[in-house]
Amino acid sequence: MMTLQFAECDRARLARDPDYDGRFFTAVRTTRIYCRPVCPARPRSENVCYFPSAAAAERAGFRPCLRCRPETAPFSPAWRGTRAVVDRALRLIVDEGALDADHASVERLAARLGIGGRQLSRLFARHLNATPIQVAKTARVQRAKRLLDSTELPVSDIALRAGFRSLRRFNAVFIETYRRPPTDIRRAARASPMQS
Repeated sequence: MMTLQFAECDRARLARDPDYDGRFFTAVRTTRIYCRPVCPARPRSENVCYFPSAAAAERAGFRPCLRCRPETAPFSPAWRGTRAVVDRALRLIVDEGALDADHASVERLAARLGIGGRQLSRLFARHLNATPIQVAKTARVQRAKRLLDSTELPVSDIALRAGFRSLRRFNAVFIETYRRPPTDIRRAARASPMQS
């Protein structure tokens, strides 16, 4: 985040410099509206102040401009478009295990995001070249590998903590991914701490 210097922001606003779009927001004291630096509105410099985010401008009592639509500024979720939905889904899958529970499904995950399951799958294909199920499987295997390397937990506990529903499925996915069972990986890691 840049440090807001009034003179620099004012030059960028008057020039409608797109390089500054999303880096600061212009608030007009007389209208109580805030804008993007590229907005065609031309308030006088003595009537403006600058904020580093739209939230800061709103907190100070300004409302968004209907003309330049600050919610579509670069770096906002709307500007990032469908990638923002994919990123949110990734956080739910990787951080919260959204596809690990017994009744979890791509449809339920998509509903949490406000879209349909087919749309979510299309977005994953476009942005990640993988399905949500494949991403969840990879996240589970990676969690399990970290637990194998960093704990002394029994393999059955690791399988459950990593999000697998059964030890049998855990072993099958682990062998598919690493071409070795988890016990072999743990044994090799103990024998040679520098290898993994």
